[in-house]
Amino acid sequence: METSVIIGKVDEFLIEEFEVEAEDISADANLKETLDLDSLDYVDLVVAIEATFGVKLIGDDFVGIETFRDFYKLIEHKVNNTQAA
Repeated sequence: METSVIIGKVDEFLIEEFEVEAEDISADANLKETLDLDSLDYVDLVVAIEATFGVKLIGDDFVGIETFRDFYKLIEHKVNNTQAA
């Protein structure tokens, strides 16, 4: 799956479900600060990503995730590894 498709789907979900302003989402923005999610919101985010992309995310996947770019790359990596399997 192309990076642009992943970014589009993730951004669309964040805007619709988490009411994030589109202009607040940028590749270099801090994911945690921008989203301002509590622990239950993170669970919802993980479930949505898993359902949308057919991948499995675990807590360790989020280690080192600082920016939206990091998050997009994580999903892209998971999607490409799932498709290759």
